[in-house]
Amino acid sequence: MKTLFPLKAFNNIETPFYFYDTELLRETLSVAQNEAAKYDGFHVHYAVKANFNPGLLQIVQRSGMGADCVSGGEVQAALAAGIPASKIVFAGVGKTDKEIAASLDAGIFCFNIESVPEAAAIEALAAERSMIASVAIRVNPNVAAHTHSNITTGLAENKFGINYEQLDEVIDFIEAQNHLSLIGLHFHIGSQILAMDDFIALCGRVNELQAMLNEKRGLILPHINVGGGLGIRYDAPDEYSIPDFARYFATYSKHLKLFPGQQLHFELGRSLVAQCGSLITRVIYVKHGTCKRFVIVDAGMNDLVRPALYEAYHRIDNLTAEDRPDEIYDVVGPICESSDVFCKDRKLPQTERGDILAIRSAGAYGEAMAFGYNCRTLPKGYLSDDL
Repeated sequence: MKTLFPLKAFNNIETPFYFYDTELLRETLSVAQNEAAKYDGFHVHYAVKANFNPGLLQIVQRSGMGADCVSGGEVQAALAAGIPASKIVFAGVGKTDKEIAASLDAGIFCFNIESVPEAAAIEALAAERSMIASVAIRVNPNVAAHTHSNITTGLAENKFGINYEQLDEVIDFIEAQNHLSLIGLHFHIGSQILAMDDFIALCGRVNELQAMLNEKRGLILPHINVGGGLGIRYDAPDEYSIPDFARYFATYSKHLKLFPGQQLHFELGRSLVAQCGSLITRVIYVKHGTCKRFVIVDAGMNDLVRPALYEAYHRIDNLTAEDRPDEIYDVVGPICESSDVFCKDRKLPQTERGDILAIRSAGAYGEAMAFGYNCRTLPKGYLSDDL
């Protein structure tokens, strides 16, 4: 599905801003839900950290998905969008007492816990309320995902999760508490994963762990959560606008050995919202250096930090240019940092002052990660429904 940009409307909006193609978003959510529904007991939770634009969250809510949250603020954003508390899971290594208490009061489905001290904190706060909190243990599967090191989360050296050798200790602690109910296991190996082999490897580790827990402790938990991680094609947002959810869910159906009645949970973020979003920016100047041509735009690394943080690739389209010849440019922002670069040596149609550019595949970890460096105003987000 090719994104259609309402260029006439863009001319009346102050740049930079985020634009979300809601038709593509709804289609992506529908495909994901329909593919998951082919398998009994598959449940999709949207990873709110990818994008918590309120209008976008309401569309996610109407799709019927739950929410995966990693902060108390995300839990509140999901609830405000109308996502039922019974479909909200709360993960993260550093949940504060205030966040835990508010989530208990809201009646969320499950806490994904990552340490014994965290379990003790949830126990104490649940006891104060005479409640029983449902928890799942985030297990570190020590699976190396083929992705950027900054978004790999499943290795023993990462800060996330409980390592295998600590698992019995954590289970023993939880089972000894009066206000905790162990209902599941949680896994997540990383993000922007395109190789199904990584997910197959995860399935193998989950199968081994489940067999061990069943044999050793007679333990079969009702819920297994395999996280998310499915990547997108940043190089071809129109040709591959919707990820291959059919292959993704089929991989788990084929390779994960669930016990009868077990429910399988997924936490997808980037794959659901990335392709529907673009950062729209205007060319301030075209600067001709000795060796390079620079397109200087009014968006900066504070508006979209992924290229500076991960050296991430985003396709850039000149929405104004029609039949101009191509030239080679570095596209850079106005921030007082040498890392404020969106691309180097990129072929674009001949670009002029005032042209409008779309930095594509920015619907995930774009607006959500924007910050106010250089006292810059945060970019606004606009849904195509509203233009």
